[in-house]
Formats: sequence, C-alpha cells, structure tokens
Amino acid sequence: MNANEPSGAASAAPVIEDPRRRRTILIAVCIALMSVVASVSGLNVAQPQLADTFAASQGQVLWIINVYTLTLAALLLPLGAVGDRWGRKPVLLLGLAVFGIANIAASIAPTIEIMVAARVLAGVGAAMIMPVTLSVITASFPDEERSKAIGVWTAVAGGGGILGMYLSALLVDIATWRWLFILPIALTGTAAMIAARSVPNSHERTTGRYDFVGAITSVIAAVGITYALHEAPSLGWDDTSILGILGVAVSAAIIFVVWELHTPTPLLDVRHFQKRDLSSGSTLLLVLFGVQAGVSLVLYPFFQIVLGWSGLLSTLAMMPMAVLMMLASGLAPKLAARIGARATMSTGLLIAGIGLALMAVLVSADGGYLPVLPGLIAMGLGAGLAMTPSTEAITSSLPREQQGVASALNDLTRELGAALGIALLGGLLTAGYQAAIDQRLDGIPDSIAGTAREGIANAAAVSSQAGSQTEQLINAAQESFITGWQQAMWVGVGVIAALVIYVVLRGPTSTSPINDANDAEPTPQYSQQPIQ
Repeated sequence: MNANEPSGAASAAPVIEDPRRRRTILIAVCIALMSVVASVSGLNVAQPQLADTFAASQGQVLWIINVYTLTLAALLLPLGAVGDRWGRKPVLLLGLAVFGIANIAASIAPTIEIMVAARVLAGVGAAMIMPVTLSVITASFPDEERSKAIGVWTAVAGGGGILGMYLSALLVDIATWRWLFILPIALTGTAAMIAARSVPNSHERTTGRYDFVGAITSVIAAVGITYALHEAPSLGWDDTSILGILGVAVSAAIIFVVWELHTPTPLLDVRHFQKRDLSSGSTLLLVLFGVQAGVSLVLYPFFQIVLGWSGLLSTLAMMPMAVLMMLASGLAPKLAARIGARATMSTGLLIAGIGLALMAVLVSADGGYLPVLPGLIAMGLGAGLAMTPSTEAITSSLPREQQGVASALNDLTRELGAALGIALLGGLLTAGYQAAIDQRLDGIPDSIAGTAREGIANAAAVSSQAGSQTEQLINAAQESFITGWQQAMWVGVGVIAALVIYVVLRGPTSTSPINDANDAEPTPQYSQQPIQ
C-alpha cells in the first residue's frame, strides 16, 4: 500500500455463524445475480421483434441490447467501491429498486429513445447489484465455507446467461418480447424481499475521500474500450472514430494507473496485480469468458441458419454447456482442496481446450447437432472447473475491506473478456467465411454474390433470388461458414494453450483466506463498522 496512508488497522468483517442464514443470504444474492446476467443476453432472441416494434435498424437494435452491457461494465469499479464505503445492504437494495423500475419502464417503452434510456438505467442498477453480491459472500462466509459459496455464485454467473436466454426465448414464443422483462422483474422482487431480511448490513468506513479521479478515468476507459470492441467489427479497426475512441480510452487507463499509484486512498491499488492470485485469476477469466462469448456467437448462426432451428431450440441446444458449467462450478472447490487451485484451473483449461478442438474437428455443414455436443460438454465442464478457483483467487488477493472492488474487478474482467472474444473470434469467423466463399461463387450473378459475401445470414436471405443456383449458393455459404468456424476454433485452442502455460507458471499455489498472507501489508486506512 502507499506509504502516505494514515495509520491504523483493519478489523475483520463480521462472519455469519448460522448456517441457515448463510444459505438464505446465498439464495438472495444468487437470485439478484441471476436477474443481472439473464438481462445481458435476454434480448438477443427478440431482435426481429424489436426492429418491427420500433421501426429500428439493425444498428439501433444492437444498441438497445449493448447499451446495458456498456453501462454495466463502465460503472462496476466505482459502484463496487461505493458498496464497501456506504454499506453493502443499502447499495444492494437500492440497486434492485433501480433495476426493477428500469425493467418495468422497458417493458412498456413506447419509443426507442425511452427504451434505450431504460436500458441505461438498468445498467446502473446492475452495476450496483453485481459486485455487492460477491462481496456479501466474501464478507459473510467463513473461510472454510467461502469456496463452496463462490462456486455457487460462479455457476449462476456462468450459466445464468444461457438459462436467461432460454426462458426469454420461451416467453417470446408464447407471448411478446415485452414479456421478457417479467423474468428480471420477478427475480428482482424476490431477491429484494429475501435480502431485506437476511443480508447483513455492514460497510468499511474509510478516513480518506472517495477516489473520484479514479472513478471518472475508469469509466472513460471502460466505456471507450467496450464501445470500440462492440463497434470495430462492423466499422473496421482502422476507422477514425474507433481509433480516436481507443486513443481516449487508453489515455484514461494510463491516467488511472498513474493516479492510483500516487493517491493515498485508491479506488484500486494496482500494486495488487503483482500478486499471482490476482493477475492469474483475472487473466484466466478474461480469456475464458472471451472464448465462451466467441463460441456462443458462432453457435447461434450455425443452429439457426445451417440447421434451420428456431431461437428457442437453438438456446436449448446450448443448455448442456450451461448445465455442465454449473455442476462443475460446484465441484471445483472440492477438487481445489485436494489438488490445489493452480492444478484445478489448469485441468479446467485443458478440458475446455479439448472442447474447442472437438468443435473444430467434428463439425460439418451436414453433420447436424451430435458432432457439436461433445465439444459443448467439454467446454462447460472445463469452464466450470477453472472459473471458481479463479474467482476466489481474485477475491482472496484483496483485503476484506476492498471486497466490493475485488468483486467489481472480477465482474469487469468477465465483461471485457466477452467483448474481446466476440470481436476476435467473430472477426476470424467473418474473415474465414469471406475468404472461403469467394472460391465457391462461380456462375452466381455479381449482385447476389456480393450480398452472399457479407455473411451466411445475408446469403440465406438472398438465396431465394438465385433461381436454379439456390442450392449452390446455400451449400457455398454453409461450407464457407464451417471453414470460418474451424479457423476461429483453432485460434481459440491456441489461446487456451498459451493460457494453460501461463497458469502453470504463474497461477496461485493455493487459495488463501482473505486479508491473510496474501496481503504483505495491512490496510490501515479502513476499519470495519457494522451499520445498525
């Protein structure tokens, strides 16, 4: 920590001794977390309906979906610190209230402007909820129970998005897209009622001021990077606006690091990244969530366009990965206790890498779903084993009074990783598809061929105009898509392999209790204060 921090010692956060109350707390925070993660992907299944309702372009529809994630990612760090300072319970309840109101507004939004505003407000509420859910666990559970609780949290964080998409697709099929918001509203109300009775009311009182400079620069950096990653695949990485935004974001990130190194009360003391636990845990989650997001991006057009499935059936096809991830997340703490956190993380990554390789080798345009299933199973199992010890490594590396920041850092790593994965693997898929289809369009009229080169969805849409060459065009698009798929999967395998080596060399040797030997120095500027 900084040498100019005031003296004093931090006392331990209050631990809940009653096992039944701990279970109730875990249920409350996991329901709250489910409402947040389900909303990240829930609107994906309603893109055509949103476009029709608001007479919106594809770009506007994507903004309705992505502005929520953008707001969430930008505010995670500053609002995570607010929970530590002002009280975890009040911030959680306020976040749930804001999130619930925002979803009600979205469900009845008459215009696209109100819809976007409601999604921004939902992102604000989500950024208050998500870091607090994990910091409540780390502050309330004893060391011997914390791993199990984090395993449950990780399972919900990893599998909740796919489960949310399935329920959302079901609601769209039986009703309208506006019913999608029933799910987060119901989850939010349930979580608020349970949390009001069970979640402990504590915070960490500091002697220094809130780090507004760190908060502002972190928001600018997160918004700029996330926005650029979302827009670069369509605008191009050499687009002047993308380069300008990235320049501002990188400058803000540099200012953030320099400021955090010199301020006596940093939002996030970046020196903590010298610790193996924090650096390896953050890197693993960044890469693994990126690969998972990229795989999902590839799978949906395969199911819907190549196999011709509905959105509901396509989401159901993803469930083996989600279910295995949730089960493996619960088993990971037991395995880590036996063989160590580093070995568990490495094993999970190896299994996930095998899953990607299986997807690259076995998939074909006419093979159907079964060749994809082994890869989905391996990905879910491997991700679940790797994510839980990584999350605990992050939370254990920061002192107890900074668990809101640790939780926010964990969540931010996941969000940025997903954006990176979509940009990287999505770009590889597109590049591979376009390079492959050029060789398969002989005899196709230029106007139709030009549209088909844009993507498999475009080729499917224009195929009805190809007359006798319809079958040739469809086969060309599907085979080219598989070529791009395989390129993206093999790059993913290479990235996972490099990560395995990094974790073996730099991974945590064990998962240590919060604020013990992992902290070379005490954290003098804080003292634990229960709120009555």
